[in-house]
Parts: sequence; structure tokens; C-alpha cells
Amino acid sequence: MKTTVKKISDTRVEIKVTLDKKELSEAKKKAIERLSKEVKIPGFRKGKVPADMAEKHLNPNDVSQVALDIAVRTAVPQAFISNKQNPLVIPEVSVNKYAPDESAEFTATADILPDVKLGDFKKLGVKKPEIKVSEKDIKDVLDNIASAYAEKKVVKRSAKLGDEVIIDFTGKKDGKPFDGGSAHDYTLALGSKSFIPGFEEGIVGHSVGDKFDLDLTFPKDYHAENLAGEKVVFEVLLKQISEVVKPKLDDELAKKCGPFKTIDDLKADIKKNLSAQNEHKVAEKYKDDLVEALVKKSKVSAPEILISDQMRFIKDDINRNAAAQGLKFEDFLKQIGKTEEEWEKEARKVAEARVKASLVLQILARDQKITVADDDVSAKIAELRDVYKKSPEALKNLKDPRVRQDVKNRMTIEKTLEFLVNAQ
Repeated sequence: MKTTVKKISDTRVEIKVTLDKKELSEAKKKAIERLSKEVKIPGFRKGKVPADMAEKHLNPNDVSQVALDIAVRTAVPQAFISNKQNPLVIPEVSVNKYAPDESAEFTATADILPDVKLGDFKKLGVKKPEIKVSEKDIKDVLDNIASAYAEKKVVKRSAKLGDEVIIDFTGKKDGKPFDGGSAHDYTLALGSKSFIPGFEEGIVGHSVGDKFDLDLTFPKDYHAENLAGEKVVFEVLLKQISEVVKPKLDDELAKKCGPFKTIDDLKADIKKNLSAQNEHKVAEKYKDDLVEALVKKSKVSAPEILISDQMRFIKDDINRNAAAQGLKFEDFLKQIGKTEEEWEKEARKVAEARVKASLVLQILARDQKITVADDDVSAKIAELRDVYKKSPEALKNLKDPRVRQDVKNRMTIEKTLEFLVNAQ
């Protein structure tokens, strides 16, 4: 077998393969053995006819085509292995020449695992952010707790900021209702800033039963492009006003929240929890920043097939989240105000970054001989079984060898990230 390698790009290769008479002869023998199993000759059971006798009863064209198929299937893996190329998918094969029993020439093309030249992973110059919990952070949590224990009392007066109201509203652009701009019996906290500027403030001063119009303009950076910067009119009916009375931030409130004697005890617990949350966020952000810096220092290309796979994963995740809300992908696009082409352009950048990050981490793990013991994988699987013990389908999936390998890969990546952090 003779091979000639042509590199189409850093991530795609074409190998031209030429087979000689001897190699085709071996393939022909196997083809006859395979086809002879279907030959029927009096005196022989099906599948037991000797190959040399069966050949006389076979169509020569069938033999030559099966022989070519066997020759190609045998030669392609050998061609990639001998040339130290790692195909990511089954190669595409195109037969150029074929003279049965004499010679064959074909071309195999495939996306390959690219050569990655890893940059210096030590001292990447990434600073780890400080873990801070401000007094404002603690106060915000306390305010949320107070809101949860707040009492609401229906009142007969005009609305003011801090009240909770129930309204019907219809948003119109150029005199026509627009998608997502209407609701019935909608509960809104005035001052929550959950609506565009001017909406909540426009309700202030009105009383129950009032019908009024709010002439507003959507922010120029609004996520839905069809509404960004546009002038609209909201027709509003105010149906109920409730005064929200929050409890004082004192020892009595602290006692309602758990085993706390004083408000200072509650504040200390909030600070401890916020510190733990922030520490996790900072640690994850630090890892992401290190990998991004390593990718920049390395020479790595992302194969198209892997980018496409990542884009599909991203889209599948969006579809699952949308479906949980009774929406479709098209609805998601409307919410973010982008066309599918615009979304794909942005998603592609994210997918490419993920692929490159994965490749440099794989190479780092390989070079540093970072592995995960089978016992550790088994322990993780046992942990997952306990988590999903009420889901028969999940428990069944955990028995799949591919799932076990996926768990091992994830654990290896995490161990590699820890190595990268400690190398700084």
C-alpha cells in the first residue's frame, strides 16, 4: 500500500491510497468467502459451500465490488495510523481508479485532531480576584428576607412606589399590539424596575379603576431589536393596590429565620454564606481565565466537526430550557432580538472557544500524565447513583460504558484544571 498525505488545513487531511495486485487478491479471497455463504449448491448446506467451488457460481461484478469495499475498509484505518493522523469522524472515501485484480486508487478525507503546540502553562499572568462581601450585599439579602416576611394590605388610595399593584395592560406600537407586551391580572411591585423606565413611575398617583395610557420609549439597548429605541403606548387598567409593610430588621426577624438570637447573628451567617458563594464563583472564573490565557499562548486550531458538535450542544440546551417554559427556539430568538444567522455567528465564537479550551486541556493532561484511577471513577458513579436513585432512566444510563468514560473525562479535566491552578 502506498500513501500520499495532503494537508488541506490544520484540521483536515486528504490521504491518497494506492493498492497493488497482492492486496486486492487478499481482499478478493475475503469477498468470495463472504459471498459464498449465500450460494446454494446441491449436496451442500447453505454457508458450507467451499470458496473455490462457490466462486464459479458468483457474479464477477459482485465479487469485484465487495473486494473493493473490503480493501477500502481495511486500508483506510491503516493509512491514517501509518501517517500518524487521528480522524475525528469516519473518513469520506472517493475511488479514483479501480482495475479488478490489478490495482485500486482512492482518496480518504477527514477532519483530524490537530497538532497542538502548548504554550508555557506556568505563570500565565492571571490575577485571582479578591473575595469580597460588602455591607450592601448583606443588606440586599436582609431586604429580600424582610420582603418574604412582609405583610400586604389592600388599600384605597393612590399608588406609590413600594406598593404592589395588580394591572391589565396592552402595549401597542404604531397602534398595533406587539408580542409580549400584554398581560391580564399582572402583579407588579412598584420600584422593582422590572419594566422599562417610566412604566412603574407612570402608575404612581393613580387609583383603582383608573384607565390610562403610558407613552414610553424602549431603551436603545433593549434585548429585542424590533423594540429597541421604539416609541410605544401602554394602555393600563389599575385593578388593585396593596401596601407592603416590611418587618423591622431586628432580633425578632432574625429568630424567625433560624437558630439566631440576634440580627448580628443573622448578618454573620449571611456573610459566611455569601463568602462561600463568592469563593466558588471566583475559583471558577479564575480557572476559565487561566484556560483562556493558555489558549492564547498555545497554537491550536478548532476542527469544524467539533465546532459543529458544540453549536448543536448549545442549541439543544437552549431548546430544553425554552421547552420547559412552553417556548420554541424561534421564541428564544425573538426574546433576544436576533435572527438565527446572528445567533449562529455568536454561538460559533463560543463553540470555537470551548473546543480550543478542551484541546489544550487534553494535551496538558497527556503531557503531565494526569489520570484518574478507576476506583475514583467507580466512587463517583456510586455518588451519582445515590443522587439519581429515584430516576430509573438515569440509573440505567450510569451502567453505559460510554457514560462511565464521559464521567472519567470530566474528572480528568477537573484534575487538570487543579494542576493548572497550582502551577501558577
